[in-house]
Amino acid sequence: MSTSKPIVLHIGDPIAWNHVQYETFSSKFTVIRPSTEERQRPAFIQALREKRWGEFSAIFRPFWNTGGEMGMWDEELIKEVPESCRVFASAGAGFDWADVKILGERGIIYCNSAAASSESVADFAIFLILATFRNLQWCTTASLTPSTFTDCHTNAAILSHNPRGHTLGIIGLGNIGHLLAQKAFSAFGMTIHYHDIIRKPTLEGPLDATYHADLNAMLALSDCVVLATPASPDGRQLIDGERIKHFKIGSRFINIARGSLVSSTALADALDAGILIGCGLDVHEHEPAIDPRLIGRRNVTLTAHNAGGTLDTHIGFESLSMKNITAVLTGQAPLTPVNLHFLPSALKEKASL
Repeated sequence: MSTSKPIVLHIGDPIAWNHVQYETFSSKFTVIRPSTEERQRPAFIQALREKRWGEFSAIFRPFWNTGGEMGMWDEELIKEVPESCRVFASAGAGFDWADVKILGERGIIYCNSAAASSESVADFAIFLILATFRNLQWCTTASLTPSTFTDCHTNAAILSHNPRGHTLGIIGLGNIGHLLAQKAFSAFGMTIHYHDIIRKPTLEGPLDATYHADLNAMLALSDCVVLATPASPDGRQLIDGERIKHFKIGSRFINIARGSLVSSTALADALDAGILIGCGLDVHEHEPAIDPRLIGRRNVTLTAHNAGGTLDTHIGFESLSMKNITAVLTGQAPLTPVNLHFLPSALKEKASL
């Protein structure tokens, strides 16, 4: 296959919203979209080996619900990607389905779309914070019968609190974590503490935020902890049975990040022991299956990976992915790279320009 324009491999459904932008995008690049059948893992790997789609320069996944039929982007799959590929831009904030280290070592910049979903996810986290402080799972289901209504009306108040003045510990002060901190600080008057692998001193002043290099130290003083990091630095669970031991007794935990980062067994044990008095979980360890020990608890709010689920987010996913590819293939710096630190030195310096 020969073409005078760089080739972009479009995996997933056709563009749904940003048609004008896509028209410009398609005029700059040759866009090839494999069929659903070709995207199944054995067929996809075989097509890569055959160079069916030529020496493509970019991989484009504009939707989260399609384009992942080939499964995990691991060494087996990545080694078949042509050397010409320079960027992989995808919908979604998390990237636990792609080995960004191996991609980086191959010289492929991986760009996520967390910036497009930040507002939606931060808003959802605010709802879950309020749900855990005000026992909203209990309150919103109590009206089903007169007896449960009366029970909740009589007893929920003494177990509920205003968030104001309480300490919010945020794990990961990226786009989502920072926006969440702004909302919780401004709307609820919460005291902001955060843990991140990189300190963000320029963000601390307006939030009166406190940085903790030691995650366990932050957990010990937080009334509510929100997990807002897209991945664990070492690939392991961040919240497991050992980590739970460092939580403040009677605190709350919220996960709007990745379900794989948290042990559902550890959460259930902590709820049973009273270490946690409330949980708000939008993502789950083995979703779509939910740990049975977490279902039916009046102090646990469970949602179906809905935090980023707005039309605004999906429009942004499409647009940002195209912008990232256009930037890289026209010699500019990517907008939302996550793996530049894994690139070979020469490429890293060039990509950071």
